[in-house]
Amino acid sequence: MSEPFGVDIPPPVPAGADRDGERRGMGITSLAFKVTARETDGRLFLMEQTSHAPGGPPRHLHLEQEEWFYAVEGEFLVEVGRRSHRLAAGDSLLAPRGVPHAWTFVGGGVGRLLIGFSPAGSIEAFFRLVGATGSMPAEDPDLWLAHGMHLVGPPLMVD
Repeated sequence: MSEPFGVDIPPPVPAGADRDGERRGMGITSLAFKVTARETDGRLFLMEQTSHAPGGPPRHLHLEQEEWFYAVEGEFLVEVGRRSHRLAAGDSLLAPRGVPHAWTFVGGGVGRLLIGFSPAGSIEAFFRLVGATGSMPAEDPDLWLAHGMHLVGPPLMVD
């Protein structure tokens, strides 16, 4: 719908829904796109990641993006650089571009993270691709590099 300010305002995304009405999964997690790159001219991409079991991605860094984490529900361990932080509902943390980071869901039940990327770059394409597989992304350096990231280590392990 065109607004008087010359900007199209996208409709709200209902709780638990994806902007495009898609279902995306990566094994122990599901993804719901909340703000897509096309809505922000590539300046921002936001998604909600729901974890159904402990685990998370391998350590990696983004060449051109900041990644922001906001814990909506559950508890997460997030490592940025050489520091580890526990995030509970309401906590947030920024992983600056070029700094290695990883996270893992450590709580019981369900965990939900709102994750933002700025600028959007090709991260949305990465999650569209891996979200269609139904499993965690392969630890293939070429796959990650094609989407602006370097793999730098294994996933976080929690004792």
